[in-house]
Amino acid sequence: MMDGKSESPTKLDYYHDMWKLESTATLLSHFKGEDGRDVLILDRTIFYPQGGGQPADHGFLRIHPSDSDSVIKFVVTDVRSKDGVVFHYGFFENMVGEAEPQLHKGKEVSLFVDQSRRNLNSRLHSAGHLLDVCLPRIGLGHLEPGKAYHFADGPWVEYKGTIPQNELQNKQKDLELEANNLISVGGKVYVDILPYDEAAKLCGGCLPDYVPKESTPRIVRIGENPGCPCGGTHVTDISDIIQVKVSQIRSKKGLTKVSYNVVS
Repeated sequence: MMDGKSESPTKLDYYHDMWKLESTATLLSHFKGEDGRDVLILDRTIFYPQGGGQPADHGFLRIHPSDSDSVIKFVVTDVRSKDGVVFHYGFFENMVGEAEPQLHKGKEVSLFVDQSRRNLNSRLHSAGHLLDVCLPRIGLGHLEPGKAYHFADGPWVEYKGTIPQNELQNKQKDLELEANNLISVGGKVYVDILPYDEAAKLCGGCLPDYVPKESTPRIVRIGENPGCPCGGTHVTDISDIIQVKVSQIRSKKGLTKVSYNVVS
């Protein structure tokens, strides 16, 4: 097995518990990816694979060989998902000039997610959802959420619909003020995996077309506001976002793009 195609879908432990940052799993396979990087596939993972506008988790794995006292450390530098299988990319630490370890299916693996990176990514992702919640509160309820980029190097959210050019500066101030007001009040962030009809009720009565009607969507709600389908990681309380800075709003060609960041 050299490409992960024959593996069963990986169980996504972060789906249910986003703040479990240490866990154990079983090794299913180890191989070289097309780009030469080492890849490990496990039966389950707490590592978030890049997707949905959110970057991948980093961290490391410890593999426990049964025939040796030594523990092998695998540094995870990227995580991706394909056809339900999660690929952990990285390198073996302190193995320079040595033969790569022969890892066999069934080995026990300990997983450790980088907490500071997960925390920042979750704050950025939740902040993007919070901006969605704020728009109707400042008279921009006609904007429809579209694409988003929740990466630390310049996060933004994009909406279908426009804002008059002479209102952009005021709306930028209003949006930042409203978001930080909600952060100061706080409120639980809810994550639920629900039957389609129940999920639709939590999302204002309907779900996007890309959500199959026979599925059980994962719904994220910011406080008591309507939710939306989301597979990413989030803060546990709105107050954990700490502070949002809205740096720019651009509106043209039927789209509005809000650039923002979180402030610690």
